[in-house]
Amino acid sequence: MSKNKQLEVVSERSLAKGMLAGMIGGLAATVGKTLAERALPLKTEEPQLLLAEKISSKVGHELSVREKQIVAHTLHWGFGAVAGAAYGGVAEYFPAATGKDGANFGMALATLTHDGGLPALGLIAAKKKLSRVERTSEAVSYVVFGLLTETVRRIVRPRL
Repeated sequence: MSKNKQLEVVSERSLAKGMLAGMIGGLAATVGKTLAERALPLKTEEPQLLLAEKISSKVGHELSVREKQIVAHTLHWGFGAVAGAAYGGVAEYFPAATGKDGANFGMALATLTHDGGLPALGLIAAKKKLSRVERTSEAVSYVVFGLLTETVRRIVRPRL
């Protein structure tokens, strides 16, 4: 079904339905991104584990290795759900946000996180410190995330 036909199926805009469809897409895309990262060259950093360590030091409670893994997984899945929900909400009212079938979203998300927020927090190295292979691997995994988020969102939204 083409995008235009799917837009016709969704006759009424709904922020809640858009966000729910996006969240489902984001969770599915988290699976795809994780698999893509396993297939691509290994990254040298794990921002979720670093963030878990920073959180534990800020609150003054040392986390066990198992607790750090739980926090890291929660951050990983939570980020996918929240990013997908935000995307779904925006896509509901601004269909242009779905450009390139979600690839634009994936690249924007990579830029916002890996070029902005995470380096500013000291959780990952700045892009210029990453190798070409690491930068390419990161870009590909985020494009996969964006494409899958949009694909699932587009399938789920008319059914809500």
